[in-house]
Amino acid sequence: QVQLVESGGGLVQPGGSLRLSCAASGNFFSRYDMSWYRQAPGKERELVALISREGRRNYGDSVKGRFTISRDNAEKMMYMQMDSLTVEDTAIYYCNANAGKDYWGKGTLVTVSS
Repeated sequence: QVQLVESGGGLVQPGGSLRLSCAASGNFFSRYDMSWYRQAPGKERELVALISREGRRNYGDSVKGRFTISRDNAEKMMYMQMDSLTVEDTAIYYCNANAGKDYWGKGTLVTVSS
């Protein structure tokens, strides 16, 4: 069983930055592919960024060049640095862990507004 807890969301102005964190429980964090998803009001949940157990990174087209995903296996943490934020980035951001089964956090709200 894996528990995931997101933190770091909040209100930021357009052009600003935030850093999201995801803390994982359990003993096999290094074996999981880890991802950030987001869901904006009235929209479906979408993949934002993924970092595999081997450290390979993939990003959604809308965040390439602005967001950076990383992980610390020793600390069982995943991060996402979000720069040049726009109002379109407003959403609830969810942490996901996958090792044959999906685990989800409860999400952290990011609001980009002037």
